[in-house]
Amino acid sequence: MIINIIKIFIPTTIAFFLGIGMTPFLMRLFIKNRLWKRHARIDETINADKISPTFTAIHNTKEELATPRVGGSIIWLATLGTALIIFLISVFIPNEITEKLNFISRNQTLLLLFAMLIASLVGLTDDLLTIFAKPGTFANGFPRGYMISIVLSIGLIGGLWFYYKLGISSMAIPVFGILPLGMLFIPVFMAVIFAVFSSGVIDGIDGLAGGVMAIIFGAYSTIALLQNQIDIAVFCAVVTGAILSFLWFNIPPARFYMGETGMLGLTVTLTIVAFLTDTVLLLPVVAFPLFATALSSAIQIFSKKYFNKKVFKVAPLHHHFEALGWSRAKITMRYWVISIIFAIIGIVLSLL
Repeated sequence: MIINIIKIFIPTTIAFFLGIGMTPFLMRLFIKNRLWKRHARIDETINADKISPTFTAIHNTKEELATPRVGGSIIWLATLGTALIIFLISVFIPNEITEKLNFISRNQTLLLLFAMLIASLVGLTDDLLTIFAKPGTFANGFPRGYMISIVLSIGLIGGLWFYYKLGISSMAIPVFGILPLGMLFIPVFMAVIFAVFSSGVIDGIDGLAGGVMAIIFGAYSTIALLQNQIDIAVFCAVVTGAILSFLWFNIPPARFYMGETGMLGLTVTLTIVAFLTDTVLLLPVVAFPLFATALSSAIQIFSKKYFNKKVFKVAPLHHHFEALGWSRAKITMRYWVISIIFAIIGIVLSLL
């Protein structure tokens, strides 16, 4: 166990300091190329031709139009960079220690690393469209329908890979045992990846998404360690370290935003981690703030569309609290506290 903890600690530390070290260079790149939005967003929970006064009151348009939005690239670059550095060390300085530290394995983390890279690059494309596209179809990045199709396509590929390549076609139900799904596993995988992707709207207040995601991946590192899936545990810990390096610069006032390159990469990767650790049904517990945030937006859109009435002052949920008069710091800190509590509950439930 001590050796496994050391194997987790060293790559995590490398990821954190690698992220910290590359940020000044990336920050200069962000500013030089003016990688921030050229126009303000609107509240998607209301009619597109009418901006909510409440939303306008709490939304800092000036800040959004001057802050780089591709900061999430630090997370996946630090994660993939750490994996590559340790792998190369194990190749050129082969010994028992370096080979033990290498956490790239075909049956545990290769899929995670590949999925994070592809999803993050798709998210980066969306961010760059938002930044550089002229007014028109892609002025806000990929149209919602396009993005949904992309995410579902990723989910389809992932579901097929798990079903045919890994031979997984069931899910564990805590306490009750195994639920066989057969080919239904594939649409279930697609549904889960879309649900987790939808929670990306949590990226709306400085430090909020980063802190919540760091706690969630930290929890999954613990779960994987308890399952003796050491390489997955290391991977999740490395992602946590990379997120913390991002968070160092994202706490108020944020030097940059996570953007879709960060959220899409993290949400897709989180889904795959949940399936690899067979804790999909625990995901709403471990990642409770994500699901609560996504659900609040869904409820608001449904209520507005069919009843012409808002359930929340502003959706997603964190903006509702902001509209109630909570400070951004209070919202962020309380989300972090709630995240820790539910992460602990999820870890305990994973042992049942």
